[in-house]
Amino acid sequence: MRHGSLFSGIGGFDLAAEWMGWENVFHCEWMEFPRKVLEYYWPEADSHIDICKTDFKKYEGTIDVISGGFPCQPFSLAGKRKGTDDERYLWGEMLRAIQEIKPTWVIAENVFGITNIDGGLVFEQVCLDLEAEGYEVQPFVIPACAKNAPHRRDRCWFVAYSNRDGSNQCNGNDEVNASKGRQYALGYVKSIPSNFQNFPTQSPICGGDDGLPAELDGITFSKWRNESIKGYGNAIVPQIAYELFKIIEHENKNQSTTAQQPDNISPK
Repeated sequence: MRHGSLFSGIGGFDLAAEWMGWENVFHCEWMEFPRKVLEYYWPEADSHIDICKTDFKKYEGTIDVISGGFPCQPFSLAGKRKGTDDERYLWGEMLRAIQEIKPTWVIAENVFGITNIDGGLVFEQVCLDLEAEGYEVQPFVIPACAKNAPHRRDRCWFVAYSNRDGSNQCNGNDEVNASKGRQYALGYVKSIPSNFQNFPTQSPICGGDDGLPAELDGITFSKWRNESIKGYGNAIVPQIAYELFKIIEHENKNQSTTAQQPDNISPK
């Protein structure tokens, strides 16, 4: 499968795609240090810098999965939570890239705060925007400790699928069915086991067990030390992306098998 990442950081999604044996076709990251990491580990991939100035139309119809952790600062509890008024609110640019590329699958990631800022309107808008483009959307809130990391680090993951052949496709008009995924995601937050409440038992940054290889987050020489800390502090947990990617590949194989069935034979 062919994968492209947006707001790529130091390559958490790209690393998970590599574990899957997928092709990393391109990445897009404007900060210098993460870009050096990306270009070192995936030199064959196209390297884009500014998502706002990049035309992605050349990838139209050629990418299976687009991933991206669009900037979390507008929603993070550690910031001023300006939401859509923050100049770093770049969901619209990720949506434009999706519109131009038309991938089969999209995974967008952000902090837990996106689920409740402005009464949940931003969370709802991301879902509605994807549904308007013909995607079925299922959001999940998954903590890092779900993959045995010693810290909680809740993140919201929007998983979206579009069958470009037109079957089983949500066009955003079925408001009752379209809202089920959002209700499930928020219900999932409330049902997280109580023993998760005591995390962290270890810091999610500064060289802790963050799910990233030491080669990616263990840089110590002074020129890049602070940038390294920023890089893995902002990074996704690639093990979670890997689990989502495995589900995507499994579903793709099921779709291919179903498509190959003769009309008079139903799949078991």
